[in-house]
Amino acid sequence: MTTTDRPPGPHPRPGASRASTPSPASAPSTHLPGGHRGGGLLGVIRRGPLLTFFLLANGLSWLAWLPYILSLNGLGLWGFEFPAILGTGQLLGVLPGAYLGPIGSALLVTAIVDGRPGLRRWAGRLMRWRVTWRWYAVTLLTVPIGMIIAGVVFSGGAVHAPSAAVLAAYVPLLMFQMVTTGLAEEPGWRDFALARMQHRIGPLRSAFVLGPLWGLWHLPLFLTEWGGWPESSWTRPVVFVLFCIAFNVVMSWVFNRTGESLPLSMLMHAGVNTFASSIAIDMFPSLDAERSLLSMTAVAVVAAAGLLVATRGRLGFPGPVDGEHHGEHHGSSAPRSGELGSRP
Repeated sequence: MTTTDRPPGPHPRPGASRASTPSPASAPSTHLPGGHRGGGLLGVIRRGPLLTFFLLANGLSWLAWLPYILSLNGLGLWGFEFPAILGTGQLLGVLPGAYLGPIGSALLVTAIVDGRPGLRRWAGRLMRWRVTWRWYAVTLLTVPIGMIIAGVVFSGGAVHAPSAAVLAAYVPLLMFQMVTTGLAEEPGWRDFALARMQHRIGPLRSAFVLGPLWGLWHLPLFLTEWGGWPESSWTRPVVFVLFCIAFNVVMSWVFNRTGESLPLSMLMHAGVNTFASSIAIDMFPSLDAERSLLSMTAVAVVAAAGLLVATRGRLGFPGPVDGEHHGEHHGSSAPRSGELGSRP
């Protein structure tokens, strides 16, 4: 999560219905059109697209965030402060690195490894809005419900009604988060990385490998105002990574059950950030940033545990798991472009 977000939280119910068109279990293609992977740097990328993606996503983002970290918005080693937009310097300080990292790396690696057909499939999921209305209800309603329950518990019942101004601003802020945090992160973490990893190591292992990597990507930002520097304690980034691990389980389930719909993944991610940074602050003024993060982590852990039990670790993944995958180990042909759930 980036920009003015706080880490994601609550959960959809395990019993919610599937998307109207289930996702087939087609795996990513690892073969070049010419039948070889080539040598040199491009050959290295083609042989290790996931490793390349993770290295680029972190390296490019961290490099772009360095001025923000060193500025007066962070460590204060550089006597420059990023101009405030909407009351914070995070937009100009964080967003460039966020766009350059996950989505930029996914675009580059997909183009090198899968060429134009892969780019069409990868970009096509960004337009996959045609999902049954029940999943819109899941993403739009369960996030606020879960966060409200967590807020009530951790605030000891000290709840205030949100103001009319905050309620009126919720939808515009949600749409803003869709094109900032959602668009910057989800095409990389879920669309590129999760889809490929599930065919290599299965959905359960993928969820628990991708979660820490997703959290790790954010860690340099804890040296800035984004992470509460310098007032925050050392435990905040630790709790945040735990949150990312748990919430990634929920996000994996939503991604799989909606036929790999990126708009739905973006909507759930943006919903957590928007609710945490607007309505939750109004409703639970007694919760400071660290206790609020702790409450969100707790509800995410409960949601993840429920989904793991209910799905027996499959998390809605339609393909073979455990020792049954074929995916990238043996190669496969590219999925048909018209299929709702085709992989990258």
